[in-house]
Amino acid sequence: MKKLTFVILILVLFCCKEESKAEFSLTGKTEGVENGMVIYLVNDAFKDSTVIENNSFSFKTKLPYSPIQAILRTKDNFAYRFLWLEENSMTFDASNGDFLTANVTGSESENLSQDLYRVIDTLPREERLKKELEFVKKNPNSIVSASMLAVYSTTFGKEKTTKLFKQFSKKNKNSEYGEKIAKYIKLNKEPKIGEQFADFEMTDQNGKVQKLSDIKGKAILLEFWSSWCGPCRKENPNLVKTYEKYQPKGFEIFAVSLDQDKDSWLKAIEKDRLIWQHVSDLKSDENEASLIYGITGIPDNFLIAENGQIIGRNLRGDELNQKLSEVLD
Repeated sequence: MKKLTFVILILVLFCCKEESKAEFSLTGKTEGVENGMVIYLVNDAFKDSTVIENNSFSFKTKLPYSPIQAILRTKDNFAYRFLWLEENSMTFDASNGDFLTANVTGSESENLSQDLYRVIDTLPREERLKKELEFVKKNPNSIVSASMLAVYSTTFGKEKTTKLFKQFSKKNKNSEYGEKIAKYIKLNKEPKIGEQFADFEMTDQNGKVQKLSDIKGKAILLEFWSSWCGPCRKENPNLVKTYEKYQPKGFEIFAVSLDQDKDSWLKAIEKDRLIWQHVSDLKSDENEASLIYGITGIPDNFLIAENGQIIGRNLRGDELNQKLSEVLD
């Protein structure tokens, strides 16, 4: 009898535990939205939608893991808000009519993120970066810190990034953001002016592997760009003129694209008449060459002398022409 009572007690406790297991849900309020409007909850790993009725909506999406960042948006992106979702009952109150300033409850990660951005939203870039660096230091176990460091690794530099990453929890290190950070730390060499260039290989637009060291020239410009980069495309006509002038004297260009869409990349090459060597791994800001060289923004470039020494960086227009005339004339 005692044994039977013990078994029943265990089953009751187990059932209670199962019933109390947290599951994700999001209930929301809006203002001035027409009945029947569809609203979406989207992440790379999932997509869900629901209909707004009487300025109210709800989601009970199955999350692949938690916490996870998603975007809550209308079909035309007229209203949107990035959110950190957690396996809890969450609420979203946009009854003031603004998704961006909506009050969100039920997610510790979201609260932490919003507390930070309320402080830094209006700060200049340098002060903002300092605050974000302090945040990552103080919150090594938060997924928000991991996502932030994944974005700012090249900006903070290898030394700072490595120190911050070492303090992360095991869960953060094993997250998708942790994997990106670890990859940056492994690859990054960030060669400086006066140092030897860092070699790498990547496929060209025809799928053939090309190596930087295989390019022969008295001066080689390692150019980082992309089809979606406005300043890059604006500079391309000047670079074409420079190439036409100095290529007969031993100047070559090895262009690395941070594109993700191959068609866009190829169309930009053709439209801008870029007749030099092109490569890309189509990984956007995770391009391996950009991680090796510590690229924080494009356009950017490195001028490499015949002996392999880097003799200039981010040279444009007349400045590039002047340097080439010194090296080649």
